[in-house]
Amino acid sequence: MNIRKRTFLALSAAALIASTSMTSLALAQDGSVVIYTAHKSSIVDTLLPIFEQETGLKAEVVKLGSGDIAKRVQAEAGAPAADVIWSISGSQLTELEDLLEPYTPPEADQIDPQFVKDDSWTPYTAVVYVLAVNTDLQPIDTAPKTWAELADPKWAGQIASARADGSGSAMQQLQTVLTVFGDEGWDKYAEIAKNFVFADSSGAVPRFVADGETSMGLTLEDNALEYVQGGAPISIVHLADGTAATPDGVALVKGSPNPEGGKAFIDWAMSKSTQEKLAMDIGRRSVRLDVAGPAGTPNLADLTLVNVKPLSDFGGAEEVLAKWRTAIGE
Repeated sequence: MNIRKRTFLALSAAALIASTSMTSLALAQDGSVVIYTAHKSSIVDTLLPIFEQETGLKAEVVKLGSGDIAKRVQAEAGAPAADVIWSISGSQLTELEDLLEPYTPPEADQIDPQFVKDDSWTPYTAVVYVLAVNTDLQPIDTAPKTWAELADPKWAGQIASARADGSGSAMQQLQTVLTVFGDEGWDKYAEIAKNFVFADSSGAVPRFVADGETSMGLTLEDNALEYVQGGAPISIVHLADGTAATPDGVALVKGSPNPEGGKAFIDWAMSKSTQEKLAMDIGRRSVRLDVAGPAGTPNLADLTLVNVKPLSDFGGAEEVLAKWRTAIGE
């Protein structure tokens, strides 16, 4: 298991964010905040020092794939070790709802209602799923522009993807195909999957594409933007027959060791200043109504967005993963 933990020294509690109450922070100071996250290391390394500086709290981070986070939280249900789950897909959090403690942050009224699914977790960012194309290998004008075109056998071995049994984003992409194609969804996904080269994570997909290991890859918009801004020969395609823009979430673990610390973290994560940094510096779309999208990205209103059906509509996570393994030939 790939676990990366970082512990930072506590700084002065004087610089408190406005949305966090003095009482909550005083209680939270009794221990560090334990955070399970699927965020890639670069985002964790950017944001957590700011959290600690602004709140005076310490953070312990366990970094895992979102599927492994879900399994770990389930395994620890009798004695939770985590206070907060940070940035796994909303559909996965809904599957864990019995293990989560509902909490409403002070600025919840600023969250776009389209991303609010239930009260067991809080929408954190709007994750847009895209196709990254290496234009040195594949001219953008002849690249596939739809899920249907990705099923063409001529793309065999050319499409990088994360695995749905370890990546929440890959699961969301699967759910998108099942939603778009309805009764033919599993057959269509199986056709697309024949063209896949699997990467360890969604974050690794644009590296595959930038390095020329594949000419295309299914990934998160912000992951692809990072490579575009770094000068890689990558163009981003928002698939015309259905682009998913779904929330990942942040949630308080029921029975956690430091619930007040967990609440303080959620308040900080949902603050306007944190959400602006996510959009401006990291390329994630905010769920807040008062925060603009990342520079250079299209308005969501201009995309063909699909209302992705939840895992429960397809039989739940275990049944979906069993069918997914069949679809990819395992």
